[in-house]
Amino acid sequence: MRMKPLLRIGGATVALALVCAFARAETTGVASPPAAIDFHTQFKDSLTSLPDPSDLSARGTIYVPAYSRVYGAASGTNRLIEFSTTLRIDNTSATKPLVLDRIEYYDSAGRLVQSYLKEPIAMRPFGTIEVVIPAEDVRGGPASNFLITWSGAGPMAEPMVEAVMIGSQDNTSYSFVSAGRPIRHVGHSAWPQFRFKF
Repeated sequence: MRMKPLLRIGGATVALALVCAFARAETTGVASPPAAIDFHTQFKDSLTSLPDPSDLSARGTIYVPAYSRVYGAASGTNRLIEFSTTLRIDNTSATKPLVLDRIEYYDSAGRLVQSYLKEPIAMRPFGTIEVVIPAEDVRGGPASNFLITWSGAGPMAEPMVEAVMIGSQDNTSYSFVSAGRPIRHVGHSAWPQFRFKF
């Protein structure tokens, strides 16, 4: 007859363990990856129809550093400050659409964490879209980054891309902006270049 109380205690223990595991997953951000962003729904007013691919003569790639956590000195000790990150992409052209071919999020080791586009999207002139990485999402590590590949009908203005980090600690809020940088190849090839004159 002592079996029933034992079963009740065992069942309660298992239930408590499941609740704790679920709560830990929610607070640490490791339960599951966030849902994919539906840009056509969330930013429908910023998007337009895709232009003819043959008209896309201008292309570029932009690298954006992001910081999910930063060490801050307080009373001689290093304390970790966690940040949420908002990636903002602006079409700075007043007349031409901007096509986004790729929006990718990489971790500190350079591994792809998440790709946000399954197919290209086009932003209307002066349109803006955003991607938000909450502070509890630690998949990117302390020094993550975004890679954005774009195209348009040149000549046209380059897009503006930046990441805004916001966090707080001890009733003090911190925020800073990380500007995107176009990736340009510099230097010369190590292989000798031969020039022939005829």
